[in-house]
Amino acid sequence: MRPIRLSQSFMPTMSQSNAPNTAAPVVAARAGDIPQESDLPGLAVFDFDGTLARGDSLLPFLARVAGGETLRRHLAGSVAGAASRRLPVRPLAGRHLPGRETLVKGGDAGDADDDFKTAFKRRLLRRCLAGVPLERAQEAAAEMGAWVRWHTPLRDTLMRHADQGHRILVATGALTLYMPALLADLPVHDLLGTEMAVGEDGLLTGEMVAGNCVRAEKARRLALWMEETGPYGRRWGYGNQPSDLPFLALMDEATVVPTAH
Repeated sequence: MRPIRLSQSFMPTMSQSNAPNTAAPVVAARAGDIPQESDLPGLAVFDFDGTLARGDSLLPFLARVAGGETLRRHLAGSVAGAASRRLPVRPLAGRHLPGRETLVKGGDAGDADDDFKTAFKRRLLRRCLAGVPLERAQEAAAEMGAWVRWHTPLRDTLMRHADQGHRILVATGALTLYMPALLADLPVHDLLGTEMAVGEDGLLTGEMVAGNCVRAEKARRLALWMEETGPYGRRWGYGNQPSDLPFLALMDEATVVPTAH
């Protein structure tokens, strides 16, 4: 994977005496700051939650599907379930702990490799979406336009990439159930996201089709997508840290954006 290099043309001017060492650059590209450098098409990849849009989109969507009070109950149950998920035993100094040969906690063995955030999300989706008609979820998705608050500097940067003929991809952990509705007014060509399974009866199962499209999994999917759809000339990536660092490492120009709330 490529080391992440922050594009200087996207970084704000900061006083050296007042700039904290951990400050992340704010994206504010100026016209002409996006050179192509190749006859191949350029590619600009944007994270969504906290990058292109302010806040996190999942809970507002689930509230529209399940209702606010039901969602609050499911949040509590999902946190408890994620905290008590099955975890694979890791031998200490090459020795197995007695009496703990397999799994150390109760829960679904299929979730054993989940990190806490994915385990929580998996349980919350099961609780809120299992048995919901696809049409109802699509109605809730159409209502999400009232929620979205664009992170203006990033939205402007996306538009500048589009104006220069670059291919625009949004890669996000958000659900593909509602993301197309949110992106409908933007010149976005492609979407990578978390897909939910739908049964033959038209009801959501509550299960993610191919896992959670975040962190290393997002980078894996993006690498495969670029291989299948490329080649590309210069590649720009925009995301927040630390979750988007894996996919940003695949870009020629990576801009780390302070998470927009």
